[in-house]
Amino acid sequence: MRGKNVIFIALTAVALAAALPPLLDLYRSGIHFDYYSHIPLIPAVSAYVFFRRRKEIFKSSASFHPLGAATMAAAAGFFLAVRPPASDTVGRAAVASLAALVFWWGAYVALHEKSGRRRVLFPFAFLLFAVPVPVAAMERIIAVLLAGSTLMTRVLFEALGIPLVQEGALFRLPGFGVEIARECSGIRSSLALLITTVVAGQLFLRRPWQRALLALAVLPVAVFKNAVRIVTLYLLSYFVDIRIIEGGFLHRSGGFLFFGLGLSALGLILLLIKGLGARPEKA
Repeated sequence: MRGKNVIFIALTAVALAAALPPLLDLYRSGIHFDYYSHIPLIPAVSAYVFFRRRKEIFKSSASFHPLGAATMAAAAGFFLAVRPPASDTVGRAAVASLAALVFWWGAYVALHEKSGRRRVLFPFAFLLFAVPVPVAAMERIIAVLLAGSTLMTRVLFEALGIPLVQEGALFRLPGFGVEIARECSGIRSSLALLITTVVAGQLFLRRPWQRALLALAVLPVAVFKNAVRIVTLYLLSYFVDIRIIEGGFLHRSGGFLFFGLGLSALGLILLLIKGLGARPEKA
């Protein structure tokens, strides 16, 4: 058993040696930092889960499993064959981290294949959040968030009886206009909500369909939270002080307040989903 653990630690070091340099280059470059600021947190959460479940995860298995060896070879081949240009910092970090993760998973399967597979699935899968998503894909996600936020903002303005003329993402309102720029997408807070929700689902929900439903709720909640922030900024600027929307603290740094709103909404949804999955008591 001790020999297998030593081998696993050595293979873990190999995976880290492949993944860390490109990820550090990505952070040093500062490219699209908002897209990837969450990555350092992911290994810490996964490591905590590994530590809590270490007895089940690292039970000995009867023999070396060939599937793990094949997976490691495939990951190494992917890492060597797919080489984005040096200028593509995001692409290089994505390839290296994905290959390292698959290689590490293969090492685990090879050495501990008969251990608690279900117990190890979450910490391995959770590490996928540490793989940088290509910029083009992130831009599409932002476009969806902006479109949803624009629609929900109009719904809220109309529900409050505020007259408006909409021109795309620009709302002409009494006093001044409000444009929903890409900075209003809330991509960082949306990612934080998604990651928090995935962890909460793992902790508090037992069934996969419950966890999936909770994760799917992140998009409408994020859109609603963005719309509430925009409408709140408009109302405070119109009735209190125009400087609020021109660069005041609530506009620049008040996102954490509305993140709390989104987190509270998801907490209520979690309780609802948990209640739906509860088995009725027998009479």
